[in-house]
Amino acid sequence: MTCQPTYHSFLHNCIFCHPKIMNFNLNSMNSTYSSSFVAGNFARKFLSGGLFFFVPAEVQMLELLLAVFVFIVIHSLRQKKRQGLPNWPFVGMLPSLILGLQGDMYEWISGVLCRQNGTFIFTGPWGTNLNCVVTSDPRNLEYLLKTKFSNFPKGEYFRNTVRDLLGDGIFSADDEIWQRQRKTASLEFHSTKFRSMTTESLLELVHSRLLPVLEESVKKSVPVDLQDILLRLTFDNVCMIAFGVDPGCLRPGLPEIPFARAFEDATEATLFRFVTPTLTWRAMRSLNIGTEKKLTDSIREVDKFAEEVIQTRKKELSLPTESEKQRSDLLTVFMRLKDEQERPFSDKFLRDICVNFILAGRDTSSVALSWFFWLLNRNPEVEQKILAEICQIVNERKDAKDKEDLDNLIFKPEEVKKMEYLQAALSEALRLHPSVPVDHKEVLEDDVFPDGTVLKKGTKVVYAIYTMGRMEGVWGKDCRDYKPERWVRDGRFMSESAYKFTAFNGGPRLCLGKDFAYYQMKFAAASILYRYTMKVEKDHPVIPKMALTMYMKHGLKVRLSRRNQTELQKHLKTN
Repeated sequence: MTCQPTYHSFLHNCIFCHPKIMNFNLNSMNSTYSSSFVAGNFARKFLSGGLFFFVPAEVQMLELLLAVFVFIVIHSLRQKKRQGLPNWPFVGMLPSLILGLQGDMYEWISGVLCRQNGTFIFTGPWGTNLNCVVTSDPRNLEYLLKTKFSNFPKGEYFRNTVRDLLGDGIFSADDEIWQRQRKTASLEFHSTKFRSMTTESLLELVHSRLLPVLEESVKKSVPVDLQDILLRLTFDNVCMIAFGVDPGCLRPGLPEIPFARAFEDATEATLFRFVTPTLTWRAMRSLNIGTEKKLTDSIREVDKFAEEVIQTRKKELSLPTESEKQRSDLLTVFMRLKDEQERPFSDKFLRDICVNFILAGRDTSSVALSWFFWLLNRNPEVEQKILAEICQIVNERKDAKDKEDLDNLIFKPEEVKKMEYLQAALSEALRLHPSVPVDHKEVLEDDVFPDGTVLKKGTKVVYAIYTMGRMEGVWGKDCRDYKPERWVRDGRFMSESAYKFTAFNGGPRLCLGKDFAYYQMKFAAASILYRYTMKVEKDHPVIPKMALTMYMKHGLKVRLSRRNQTELQKHLKTN
């Protein structure tokens, strides 16, 4: 009487000793045979080996599941070479996305795009709307931003995702709504009165608030979060431009401003929706849990602030003396206009306009400046070149007192315009660390990208601006190096194509505030560099944060010290 073999001895004898099953070679996984052939061959040889009738049903099922599992793993992993990422049944590429979110999301995307020559198709879980085309090919960007602009609107998906925060403002609007807002804002942005208002408010903020706050940290010899300070500066500045009010974020003691905190929380929670299936975040919103509860609470605070400002402005404009004053803020400008039915714009419409411009103007400049100063800390030779240029411009002043009064020196608009190398250094920082690292479009009708990618109606297109600055085919072998010189020709700043350098978008949606953003950054940077040196705190982690704009996740902790006056005098005399 023979003994019944145990499960483990059975597996050992069948799989490792049976002559027919031994013919199964794992190396064939890398051969030209398909995964399905390997799995089928395994099952066929197993069944034909005369062992089928001696195997318990549980073992048969286990072996069958094992074969299916091996097939799925091999097949999914083999998709990586062709599609950029493993594509699993049911869940698509979601596991890879989740892993990417655990680290530096933008570097992860860049790695995939560079392996796929600039474009890949992301496949989300079955039944979700996470499928999209991701590209960083300049040809594709020019095609969607300019050549076929009308076929690539922001789209319903984008509007529905950001509507709670941005409403029907210029950032998310399409067609007539977008055109009307842009036309009005464009006229105002290019008016002499508006330009004067923005430069004057910036001068006041930098010299009455920014520099005193930095000086206080020097006297106390304590580090400061430069990103937080710069965010406060630009937030106060853009609120003056959009609402005509000063929230007072940048003051001694750096007070917590509910509106500013709520605005930042709302942008973070809104971004979370883009990496979450729509049904999931909508369910969370209905239940008022998680990030959706945070978003609801934050928007309530944003709406409260906007409503108070709008009602106060209406009362002010109703007074005879106030109505005669020519305010230049965007809220007042739109309040004086009528819609197509010759009716005043609704409070909701006014709120949306102002919130959108705050989003566009608050984060972009401050985030860019934060990365700029971090890069200077790593490239001190660039800082010295900037300082030499600033001193040369100051040295051209005719009045000797203006040159010697280092503490009270105020840069004039025409002097800021001459800072060519500084603009190159800022542009190079934006190339490597664009304030908006990725953006989104939707395909209106079937189309084909210049690189051959087929686009079906309704397809979401994500263009990776961050990745473009790291493509050797676009910027050369030294694409990851910080080199402002790549922007300078014969001592003059030379801009690049908007479809190669897309930090300010391109085509009809080119950023209206581009010129002011450069002026704002140059004025603030020059005012700081002329007076202070700064060092990033040792071992301070600097990584990007997942948000609509590319914040530093842990801020930028720096320690400032007064710039050596002898060094300045040396530059001044040299020039």
